Amino acid sequence: MNSMNATAFYFESSMAQESTEIARGLRRRDPDLLDRLIEQYQHRLLRYLVHLTGRRELAEDLFQETWIRVLERGHQFNDKYAFSTWLFAVARNLAIDHMRRKQPASLDGLMNNKDKEGAAPFDPPETGRASAFDLTLQREQNEYIAAGMQHLAAEYREALVLRFQEGMSLEEIASVAHVPLGTVKSRIYRGLSALGPWLKGTPL
Repeated sequence: MNSMNATAFYFESSMAQESTEIARGLRRRDPDLLDRLIEQYQHRLLRYLVHLTGRRELAEDLFQETWIRVLERGHQFNDKYAFSTWLFAVARNLAIDHMRRKQPASLDGLMNNKDKEGAAPFDPPETGRASAFDLTLQREQNEYIAAGMQHLAAEYREALVLRFQEGMSLEEIASVAHVPLGTVKSRIYRGLSALGPWLKGTPL
């Protein structure tokens, strides 16, 4: 086993061990574990909810609800997956439930599990290769990107945030959004295309 494979194996083993420990702690409703998880994921989770809903106040309410749900249903966490994938799926379901009640038509795209986009096959760049877009999107204060993101359909905005800000793999995004892998690729492709006018106007 060469050094690169050994490092990857160690990383995967470490992640698996962490997921197992989290699963055990959640089943025990360990308050110290919950505090640690909130501290570790609070910024990522809130940022995701703000982008998903487009409303800071609503995002903060859903943020609180998400952690309550984690405490209540922690025994459902499957340690075969990363905790962040499950956490974001919980938050997403809460957001959809809320917005379905308030705005029935607003999240039709997010709730549709069929690949309607029909875009040509497209493979987004791996997150290990930081493109100019990756770096730009991660600057939260960039007003051009922020303005452009607000004009995207919710499902495209979600895909871009999870991919380029959260660094999730395509498979993890598919798990969070409950859609086929091809749909994830299509949404990223279409989201990038729709964001093009704002990216062109952004100084890199």
